[in-house]
Amino acid sequence: MTQPPILKHMLTVADATRCRMLRILGRHELTVSELCAVLQLPQSTVSRHLKTLLDDHWVTSRRDATSRFYSMVGAELASDARELWTLIEAQVGGSAAAHQDDQRVEGVLAERRSKSREFFSSTAGQWDHLREELFGRHFHFHALLGLLDDRWVVGDLGCGTGHVTQWVAPFVRRVVAVDGSAEMLETARERLGGLENVEVRQGELESLPVADGRLDVAVLFLVLHYVPDPARVLSEAGRVLREGGRLLIVDMLPHDREDYQQQMGHVWLGFSEAQIARYLSSSGFDGCRVRPLPPDSDARGPSLFAATARKAAGTASADLGAAAHAAPERPLSPPVTNGR
Repeated sequence: MTQPPILKHMLTVADATRCRMLRILGRHELTVSELCAVLQLPQSTVSRHLKTLLDDHWVTSRRDATSRFYSMVGAELASDARELWTLIEAQVGGSAAAHQDDQRVEGVLAERRSKSREFFSSTAGQWDHLREELFGRHFHFHALLGLLDDRWVVGDLGCGTGHVTQWVAPFVRRVVAVDGSAEMLETARERLGGLENVEVRQGELESLPVADGRLDVAVLFLVLHYVPDPARVLSEAGRVLREGGRLLIVDMLPHDREDYQQQMGHVWLGFSEAQIARYLSSSGFDGCRVRPLPPDSDARGPSLFAATARKAAGTASADLGAAAHAAPERPLSPPVTNGR
């Protein structure tokens, strides 16, 4: 006659040592040697009890390099075993042995921390170099994209070859990538072809092919210095953003590299914080913040800034239209026309 599973579970936990182990492993993931230190038992005894708990599926293990860590099974624990353990834990949790186990666990965890502290104490001066050597210089910037809301629709305005879209797309619901250059968009489509949540559209930044209030976030990365009328472009960005939507601009701070206008078609030689704040305010944005970006030692171009703002509450598209036709600020030198 087949016995109910709970009888086997009762046999498994009908041992004070195994109950102590379960209580510890329900709170911490430990190795055999760490369990020995906490329970003050020889390795053979700890291993024998662990095998019993593993065989009855109370405990699971995982390998980390040369170590194996054990922990109590979580949600996968059978319902009858979970009910049984609730009763047992309430009885053993307040015992003197449990209190002593908790104190020794803290000692084990403190030893782990001391190993990390010893490493950082000896390598603090070289840590930045070591981290870059192991993981590259920009991994943390890419990781921070995980903070983006996966419900957002993002507009990459002036997307160029789709570099920013490629970074952002895995973390949001949709990206609308817009650019006026057919050649740039051809390269972008090749780069972004495997991303199903990306729409690539050709259109001018002054008249975006995007419906009113469609976007949660709009980004303009190294775009604004190419446009003849920055206020109009920012006004269009405001039109396609929902109320409270965010705008991010990355562009150049003021500089004197006039050769960029001849060689690269730049219209503006960078923007000051006051200029950007004025453009954004006139285009229906508030909460403007402008921050210089740390210079890259390998970069040869001008210093950059990041500016953020939100579409002001109650800002209607009609209001933005007036700002769109405001006269642009005079460039630091005349804009280039037909390469002259």
